[in-house]
Amino acid sequence: MNLPINFNQLNTREKIALGIGATAVVIFVLFQFVIFPVIDRQEVLQRSIVSKEAALEEMRRLSADAAALKQQQNRSTQRMGRRPRGFTLFSFLDGLAGKTALKGNIDYMKPSTTEPKGSPYKVSVVEMKLVSINMAQLISYLYRIETSDNMVQVKRLAITKTDKKAGFINAVLQVETPLV
Repeated sequence: MNLPINFNQLNTREKIALGIGATAVVIFVLFQFVIFPVIDRQEVLQRSIVSKEAALEEMRRLSADAAALKQQQNRSTQRMGRRPRGFTLFSFLDGLAGKTALKGNIDYMKPSTTEPKGSPYKVSVVEMKLVSINMAQLISYLYRIETSDNMVQVKRLAITKTDKKAGFINAVLQVETPLV
């Protein structure tokens, strides 16, 4: 097989076919090594932008959460600083029982202290049982506990009917507050 070496020796049809083939090869090389890599790189960059924007939004949300927690911590520290000097949960609950006329209904009060994991504070806990009280007395007592400025909260409450008097209940409360 004898291949023509000189382009001038080719007839018009062969020149057109060779031109089309050369153009096809140039277009193929251009697309394969220039255009497709640019398009692929652009898609990779677009996906990267989307993931970075999502990460940025998450960081903004976490930053806002951290700021809110810091503000809450500052408010809690201020509230703890406003407690009366020598504040104890036991005496606070005992005093409230006196104010709500429940002192005679206290069966027992058991104070204790716990250290929750991951917290720099200790927690003072008092478990107490109130016997033969009515619901209005309990509600008044709970309201005064929960609305005090001393950061005291009722953690658990168990209410049972008393067998002795109709309309009266027994209540076991677990009340807690952080210690300074």
